[in-house]
Amino acid sequence: MRKLVSLLAIAVVALLTAVIRTAPVAAVAADPYAFKNVQIAGGGFVPGIVFSPAQKDLIYARTDIGGAYRWSQSTQSWTPLLDWVGWTNWGYNGVVSLAADPVDANRVYVAAGMYTNSWDPNNGAVLRSSDKGDTWQVTPLPFKLGGNMPGRGMGERLAVDPNKNSILYLGAPSGNGLWKSTDYGATWAKVTAFPNPGNYVAGEGDYLGDNQGVVWVTFDKRTGTSGNATQTVYVGVADKQNTVYRSTDGGATWSRVAGQPTGYIAHKGVLDTAGGYLYIATSDTGGPYDGAKGDVWRYATATGTWTQISPIPSSSSDDYFGYSGLTVDRQNPGTLMVATQISWWPDVIFFRSTDSGATWTRVWDWTSYPSRSFRYKMDISSAPWLTFGGNPSPPEVTPKLGWMTESMEIDPFDSNRMMYGTGATIYGTTDLRQWDVSGGQFTIKPMVKGLEETAVLDLISPPSGAPLVSALGDIGGFRHTNLDAVPSMMFTQPNFTSSTSLDYAETNPSVMVRAGNFTDADRPNDSHVAFSTDGGGNWFQGTEPGGVNSGGTVAAAADGSRFVWAPGDSGLQVVYSVGFGTSWTASSGVPANAIVESDRVNAQKFYAFKGGTFYVSTNGGATFTATAAAGLPSSGNVHFKAVPGKEGDIWLAGGTGGTYGLWHSTNSGASFTKLANVTEADNIGFGKAAPGQSSMALYAIAKIDGVRGAFRSDDAGATWVRINDDRHQYGNWGEAITGDPRIYGRVYIGTNGRGIIYGDRTGTSSPSPSASSSASPSASPSPSASPSPSASPSASPSASPSPSFSPSAGKACTATYKVVNQWPGGFQGEVAVKSSGTAAISGWTVTWTYANGQTISQLWSGNLTQSGSAVTVTNLSWNGGLGSGASTTFGFNAGWSGTNAVPAAVTCTAF
Repeated sequence: MRKLVSLLAIAVVALLTAVIRTAPVAAVAADPYAFKNVQIAGGGFVPGIVFSPAQKDLIYARTDIGGAYRWSQSTQSWTPLLDWVGWTNWGYNGVVSLAADPVDANRVYVAAGMYTNSWDPNNGAVLRSSDKGDTWQVTPLPFKLGGNMPGRGMGERLAVDPNKNSILYLGAPSGNGLWKSTDYGATWAKVTAFPNPGNYVAGEGDYLGDNQGVVWVTFDKRTGTSGNATQTVYVGVADKQNTVYRSTDGGATWSRVAGQPTGYIAHKGVLDTAGGYLYIATSDTGGPYDGAKGDVWRYATATGTWTQISPIPSSSSDDYFGYSGLTVDRQNPGTLMVATQISWWPDVIFFRSTDSGATWTRVWDWTSYPSRSFRYKMDISSAPWLTFGGNPSPPEVTPKLGWMTESMEIDPFDSNRMMYGTGATIYGTTDLRQWDVSGGQFTIKPMVKGLEETAVLDLISPPSGAPLVSALGDIGGFRHTNLDAVPSMMFTQPNFTSSTSLDYAETNPSVMVRAGNFTDADRPNDSHVAFSTDGGGNWFQGTEPGGVNSGGTVAAAADGSRFVWAPGDSGLQVVYSVGFGTSWTASSGVPANAIVESDRVNAQKFYAFKGGTFYVSTNGGATFTATAAAGLPSSGNVHFKAVPGKEGDIWLAGGTGGTYGLWHSTNSGASFTKLANVTEADNIGFGKAAPGQSSMALYAIAKIDGVRGAFRSDDAGATWVRINDDRHQYGNWGEAITGDPRIYGRVYIGTNGRGIIYGDRTGTSSPSPSASSSASPSASPSPSASPSPSASPSASPSASPSPSFSPSAGKACTATYKVVNQWPGGFQGEVAVKSSGTAAISGWTVTWTYANGQTISQLWSGNLTQSGSAVTVTNLSWNGGLGSGASTTFGFNAGWSGTNAVPAAVTCTAF
C-alpha cells in the first residue's frame, strides 16, 4: 500500500476573516419594517440535513439556493440563518456543505458558494458561527464552491474533528483537492499530499463539465482522544475507480483504501463506530437528478474486508437506480437505512436493515402489479399542494414519497425521528420504529415549516380579491388568500413547471393571465398561457402559436378585453388576442422576445421594451411604434411597469455599467428622465399612497447613497427611505416586487431561493428622508408630489396611561394606546402589548371603544375587527407568544373628524 507524506501547503493562503456587518451609511434615511415569509412551506431541493451529535434537537438544513436553517423544537419550525447575505455576495446562499461541531454545540460551519463557473462572480467561503448561526464570520476561499452545481447532494464535504474540534477538513470541487483548518475555520490551507482531487464530470460545458472533486469527509472518533487529533480519517472522491481514501496518522499520509469497489461514486460515507463498519452508498453519477446503477458496501475497519450489502445489487436487472441518502441509527448499532438515487417511477424506495446490511426490508413492496403495500402513511395536511394536483394511475400515488433523496438522517438521540430531503420539501417521522412492527405503519409528514425556498419570478397584488398571486420557479405559483397560511394547491389547468409572468386587468381585476414553461412535446394539448375570470381561483387555457416552450411575458388590457404575449422562446414573435386566447395574431413593429406590459388606464395601450428601445401600441397590441426615448439601458436585466390610475405613467428599472438606474416617463414612453438620486435599480413596484399623498408609494430594489437595499418613496421618487436592514438582505432578491394597493407601507418582494418576503412598517412616525436624496428636475412633465399632510399633532403624542410592570400571577397582558402622527382627517396609531403575568402567553386580544367615530382603514401586525365604535384586535401567528415582561406592537391608520380622543379604556386578554 503506497503512502504519501502529507505537508500543508508551503505558503498558507492568506484567508482573512471578515465580519458580515457593514457600517451603515448615514445619508440613507430608514423606515423600520418587519419582514417575514408568505407561507408556502418548502418549494425547493434540500440536499443536506445535519443533526448535531452534541445536543439533542439541534438540527440544521442546507439548501442549494436558499441558505441554511436551524430547527426550533419548541415551534416545530426552521429559522433562516443567512438572510444577511446581500446583493454582492448572493452566492453564499448556495450551501454545498454544513458541519455541526460534535464537541461544542454552539459552533456550526457552512461551506458557501453557489456556482463554480462564471455565474457566481465570487469565490466560495467558509462561514463560521459560535452561537448556532445567529451571527457569522467569513473566511473567503481562493476557489469557488458549487452549492447549486451537479453533485451537490453528495457529502458532507465539510467535517469537524470529534476529538480536537479546532481541526476541520473541506473537500473542494474543480480539482482543488482537500483543505484543512486548525483554528476553528479561521484560516485554511491545502492538504498538498492528498493524492486525488477527483475526475468525475457530469457532461460538457462550464456547468455540467466541472470536476465534482472531493465529496465527503468522515472521522473515526475511536482513533483519537479528547484534545488530540483523530488519527483515522476517511475521504470520498468523485472518481469511479478510486472513490475512498484514508489517513491513519491524523492526515500526515493518505492512501487509497485497498479492495474497494470500483465503477461507481461513493455519495456518502457513514461510520458506525459501535459496529466498526464504514458504509458507503454509491451511484453511477454524481446526481442529484440522475443515477441508474449503484451498490451499498460495508467496510470492516478492523479487518479491511469489503462486503457488498446492496438491497438490490447493481448486477440485477431490477436495479435501475443508484444509492444515496445513507444513515445509521446511533441508538441501535447495526440499524441503517439507504435511499435510491434515483427512482422516479413509481417512487423513491427506502431500505432498512437491523443487522448491519445482511438483510433488508422495503418501505413499500409490490403485491400484485400494479398494487403495492406500504409500511408508511402520509399526512400532508400542513402542505396539501405537495400532491402537485396529480391524480396518477397505479402503481404511482400522490403525494410521492420523494425524489432526489440525497439526505436521509435518523436522529442520533431518538431512533423514532427521521428526516429526509426531497426536491420540494423536508419530510419526516416521529414513529419510525413502527417500520419494524409486523403490520405497522409509520407516519410521514412535512417537517418544513419556516423553510421557504421558492424562486420567485413574478408577483401581483390586485386591488380586490386575494392580496397576492405568485409566479414561481419549479412549482408554478399560488393564489395567496391568507399570507400566513400555506395555500391548498398550486396553479393547475394547466400546470406550468415554472410560471414566468402574471398580470391582471387593472379596472377589472378578477380577470388574470399567466404564462409559463414546460416542454411542449410532453403535453402537446396544453397551452403556455392561461386565464382566470375569478381572480386566480380557477384557470382555463386557450390556444397558442406553434413552437412555444417558454412563457416569456404577458400583459392584460386594463379592462381585460385583450392580451399581449411575448413567448420566451428565441425568435418567437409578440402576439395579441382579443378575448381569452381563442386565437393569436402577430403584432407588428415590435421585436421578438420583447418585455410587454399594459397601460393601467387605457385598454388599447400596451408597451414593450427591448435592447434600449421603448415601444408603444395604441390599438390593442396590433401594431407597435418605437418611441424617441433615448438613454435607456441596452443590456442587463430590465423591468418596467405602468402606474395604476395614471395613463402613460411608466417607471423603468435596470441596466448595467454606466447605464443603470431608474427612469420615469409621464408621456407613455415618448421620453424618460433618469432619477439622479438612484445610482442603480433593478425592479420597481407600486403600492397604496401614503396618507395625504396623491402618488402611489414606490418600492425599489436599488442602490441609493451608496447603500444596496429595498427602498420606498412616498413622493414620486423625490426622496427615498431604506426599508430593510443589513440583517435582512435575502441575497439577490427583487426579480419580482410589488406594493399592496390596499395597505400603505406593505411590500411583497420575490427572492431567488428564500421565497416571497413581505414587509410592513413598524415605525411609529413618518420617516424623514435625507435631503441629499432629492431628485433632479424631470425632463418630461412629472406629476408634482403632494405636499406632506399638514399635521396638527399634539406636541407630545397622546397615549393611554402606561401601567408600571409588576407581574400578575399566571397569564396576563396590558395594552397601551397612543397616537403617533396626526393630520387633518387622518392619524396613525400604535398599541403596545405587554405580557404582564408571571407565565408566558400564547396569544392576546385587545379591545377598545372609540368615542368620536374614528374608523380604522388599515392595520398591521394584527387581525382587526371593527363594528361601529367597538374595535377588537387579535395577534398574528408570529407575535402571539410572549414571555413574561416581553412586548410587541401593532399599528394602524384611521380617519377622524372633529375630535380624536384616546379611548378611555383599552383592555388586553391573554391566553
